[in-house]
Amino acid sequence: MKKILLLLADGFEVFEASVFIDVMGWNLVEGDGTTKLYTCGLKKEIKSSFNQRLIVDYVIDEIDINSFDALAIPGGFEEYGFYNDAYDGKYLDMIRGFRENNKFIATVCVGALPLGKSGALKNKKGTTYNNPKRREALRAFGVNVLNQPIVIDDNMVTSWNPSTAVDVAFLLLEHLTTKENVGEVRKLMGFENK
Repeated sequence: MKKILLLLADGFEVFEASVFIDVMGWNLVEGDGTTKLYTCGLKKEIKSSFNQRLIVDYVIDEIDINSFDALAIPGGFEEYGFYNDAYDGKYLDMIRGFRENNKFIATVCVGALPLGKSGALKNKKGTTYNNPKRREALRAFGVNVLNQPIVIDDNMVTSWNPSTAVDVAFLLLEHLTTKENVGEVRKLMGFENK
């Protein structure tokens, strides 16, 4: 069984998180049955960008990185405190641990910013929310920022806004399973086969 850790910060964007939950869940039930997703945060209850509350499976201190195969990080809204958690030392250490163990990391939108701040993207290619302020922030972390929707560099995926979230989740699933399996899950979920 491949285990995915969905790392959430207060202010996370529900849609960007939900695509990972759904794609991995659909694969578990209707695909090849090999993926299971778990949620994690700095505290047990995390508030989303629009104040929905979510009880996570684990707090960061309970995580053994070696028991997970991949990390997924949705973006979020500054107005709802996203960067308070996303730039916290424990949150960044979690990212560094996955990177040091060469595990696949998939981010959506400003989820790339804690990845950049952690140092994992230094001298790598990446992208983030297509807003000059966010792109400059990513560039300041030593990232070669590309003007494209999805960028993959060395087992790390970054993307520029919520519209890319589903494709990023399928890229993660493809990394963990096979292209054929992803095609079948996409079809079952009603997405055009790519």
